[in-house]
Amino acid sequence: MHVVALIADLRIQDVVDIVFLTVVTYYLYLWFRGTKALKALVGLLALGAVYTVAQTWGLFLTTWVFQILWQVLIILLIILFQSEIRQVLERVNPLRALGLLKASKPEEWIPSFARATFDLAKKKIGALMIIEMRDRVEELVTEGQGLDGEAGPELLLSIFQKEAPLHDGAVLIKEGRINQVACYLPLSSDEGLPKAWGTRHRAALGLSQRCDGWVVVVSEERGEVSLARNGEMHHVENEEALKDLVLQAVQPFHPQTASWKKRIRFFFLHRWRLKLGVLASVSLVWLILAGQQNFEKTFQVPVEPKNLPKDMSIVEPANPKIQLTVRGLRKDASTMNERNVMAELDLSLAALGRTVFFVTRGHLILPNDRIQVLKIEPSRLAFVFQKKERVK
Repeated sequence: MHVVALIADLRIQDVVDIVFLTVVTYYLYLWFRGTKALKALVGLLALGAVYTVAQTWGLFLTTWVFQILWQVLIILLIILFQSEIRQVLERVNPLRALGLLKASKPEEWIPSFARATFDLAKKKIGALMIIEMRDRVEELVTEGQGLDGEAGPELLLSIFQKEAPLHDGAVLIKEGRINQVACYLPLSSDEGLPKAWGTRHRAALGLSQRCDGWVVVVSEERGEVSLARNGEMHHVENEEALKDLVLQAVQPFHPQTASWKKRIRFFFLHRWRLKLGVLASVSLVWLILAGQQNFEKTFQVPVEPKNLPKDMSIVEPANPKIQLTVRGLRKDASTMNERNVMAELDLSLAALGRTVFFVTRGHLILPNDRIQVLKIEPSRLAFVFQKKERVK
């Protein structure tokens, strides 16, 4: 019953609360999808569910063990997710929104990069190239060697030649320039991947599952170019297609490129099933936890006159009401209304003319004693009485 009351008493603050957490949860899922961090978070949520059930059922020993575990949970989270926490903090860096961070000029290096990639493909020279977006890739790769140079055909062909000492591994392109070479990437642990994929493809997919960087793969056996992004692998047909894809990804967003209607439509319809599922999950958690929230509610209740002398009648007010402000757990306070709360006022001391009566907590009939009455308005009611006319 209190669930219906919670929904009926939904405030604008509650809507903002649910929407904000839905957006945060949605983007956290996208950022952590396919990573070990997401699996660990799912495990922690499962432990939290077990703890809640144990506490509800009164399992003393289980609850005690979990209470000790939660004391070191913050430290465990920092140790387990230090890289992911750093990535998230860098994503929400306000300097990015203000445009104060250094930005490269994509039109200067992307065409030569795309040309170099397909030159490698034509010569069937295997290559692995990371294009860093917003997330820092250095935290996810190992054994990279520092280098500073243009991401053009001459340097890339020199690096990935089989005889070159640095050809084994990936090249990291940061701000349009080669920043590191011979980087080793985390392999994807997904099952059921195509058998034709080698270590390069698995490494590219593995890194794209852990950050927003793009990884370009050149197959040594087939001379094909593939692009790994957001945990998915895409085949790239030609140099122009690769140039357009990378250019759209790294260029700053210009509001003129899309109308506000298209942007709103894209916001709601892109991955709508996932967004709807996250919204439903957050709303369910809110309904479960909201009942324990301290909550204030203001509503009107009728005043029921009692013990009025038989020879008197009330002239005014005709339908006396007072306004109550109560506080308590939301599951209790939200169910209170004029149908289950009443004020009974003893009028046995009424006198002809105008008489003032005080309304106190003792005059209220509440559905339970867990509610605190904060305010009664008005706290005094003025009644006007007259003598009843005798019926002849």
